[in-house]
Amino acid sequence: MPDAPTDDAKDAKTDGERRNRPFWSGLLTFGLVSIPVDLYPATRAGGAPLRLLDEDGTPLQRRYYCPEEDVDVPSEQLVRGYELAEGKYIVVTDEELESVDPKKSREIDLRLFVERDGIDPLFYEHGYFLAPGEDSGKAYRLLASVMEKSKRAGIATFVMRDQEYLVAILAEGGLLRAETLRFHDEVRSPKSVGLPKTKEPSAALSKKFEHAIAELSTERLPTAELTDEHADRIKELAEKKSKHGQHVTRTNAKTKNVTESEGADVIDLMEALKRSLNGHGGGAHPTKRATHGKAARTTKKAAAHAHATNAKKTSHARHTR
Repeated sequence: MPDAPTDDAKDAKTDGERRNRPFWSGLLTFGLVSIPVDLYPATRAGGAPLRLLDEDGTPLQRRYYCPEEDVDVPSEQLVRGYELAEGKYIVVTDEELESVDPKKSREIDLRLFVERDGIDPLFYEHGYFLAPGEDSGKAYRLLASVMEKSKRAGIATFVMRDQEYLVAILAEGGLLRAETLRFHDEVRSPKSVGLPKTKEPSAALSKKFEHAIAELSTERLPTAELTDEHADRIKELAEKKSKHGQHVTRTNAKTKNVTESEGADVIDLMEALKRSLNGHGGGAHPTKRATHGKAARTTKKAAAHAHATNAKKTSHARHTR
């Protein structure tokens, strides 16, 4: 009987295409040293891949919706706004955003080295593997070896997809890893959360806790046990129902994922359907009578929405930075 595939083998089978193609390549630099490197994601999405469907099994999509005028907003009418205060926005154009974008660069610029244990885990965000690029194996291995022996991490900045990131470069097992870091204002302090002040425990209670912790202690984290049991149960349930032909739906509808920007108001499609069936607005989404000089814009939005509904197309929003 053949051996069960290892986790690495499963990764190679499911993620082989992505693993063979780095999504960022450049230079790891410090002082006069430049080492070509390739960036690969060190993690992947988990959980159960659930989607919202209608009663016929068609995957639903989300739309941008204006609650004040009660209409969907097509992508050509979307603009970006920076919130200065609650309810007060400054409109910013694409050209203005491009003018303040970081300068494009293919370098991970190491600025300083710090003790690895000196980085609070709260600052870690996303993990990536840094693989040696073409003709950089010797310098790469030397840097990884020195960093690992000294137990130091390099702090660097680099630009990816028009955004500048702060990263910690770590060495482990002869490999370099990049961990993107949260900025200082993104990490909350215990004081800002409102946590109560701690009191000094009694010596007897401390000893009891020390004993309990020692009983359950191991040298290394058992990563094989870090499984999402809830997602596994959902997958098991779905596969069992599929095997027995229960509630299996198939659709040929071509749908696209729409990225919802933070804070955007999204139309509730089921609620809209109920309102439509109750006679509010016929087959199209209802519109209110525009006031305060908004009549022309509301009419334009309603017409665009009606056209989109009749053509059975969804207006897609561009990705908001």
